[in-house]
Amino acid sequence: MAIYAISDLHLSFGVNKPMNIFGKVWDNYEEEIKRNWTNTVNNEDTVIIPGDISWAMTLNESVKDFEYINNLPGKKIILRGNHDYYFATKTKMEKFFKEQNFNNFQVIHNTAIAVEDYIICGTRGWGKTENNNAEQDKKIISREENRLKNSLEAGKKIQQEYLEKGIHKDIIVALHFPPFISNFVSIMEEYNVKICIYGHLHGYGHNMVREGKIGNIDYKMVGCDYTKFKLIKLSK
Repeated sequence: MAIYAISDLHLSFGVNKPMNIFGKVWDNYEEEIKRNWTNTVNNEDTVIIPGDISWAMTLNESVKDFEYINNLPGKKIILRGNHDYYFATKTKMEKFFKEQNFNNFQVIHNTAIAVEDYIICGTRGWGKTENNNAEQDKKIISREENRLKNSLEAGKKIQQEYLEKGIHKDIIVALHFPPFISNFVSIMEEYNVKICIYGHLHGYGHNMVREGKIGNIDYKMVGCDYTKFKLIKLSK
């Protein structure tokens, strides 16, 4: 049983938003992801998808996108990206999955999930160039930092429960945006995060990717066009 990650699927089976308008790299990418996924992941494995899952504006428009993911092997852990406009609340997403009989999804929002030898935490995060309102950016970043802390506190509680049984589990943080602004890195360092994954960056944005061991954290960019539509293995 293993843990994998892939981000920024930008599926559009329910709306007219083809990704190949952003370049030929996106031609038939859904089939490429499906092929790589089915050749890599078993039903006992877990796949983390940190945001920008669907171009849908509503949950009804997202059904075919989540059906595509649901039919792929493994359990899925998701969190919201900046383009997941259909994603209202964790409760509504869980209700939607239940109604659609999509039974292998879990949602992270101010929460944490124990998987194998790890505890998965996360939040969307934010980026410096998302809008031109500096004050609004400050508020959003502060809110996302608090959500990350809430998730890590939940993870720390789970971690302590396992430690009392003599079992150690490392923490993986999943963010949609790169974490290298404001206090996200220092918050993760404070909670002894082992691995941080992120996505969001496309095209020329790949020049801003930072990976590998920085401080005490191993950073991995898992945006699907960056990984050539392959899933990245996180577990040992």
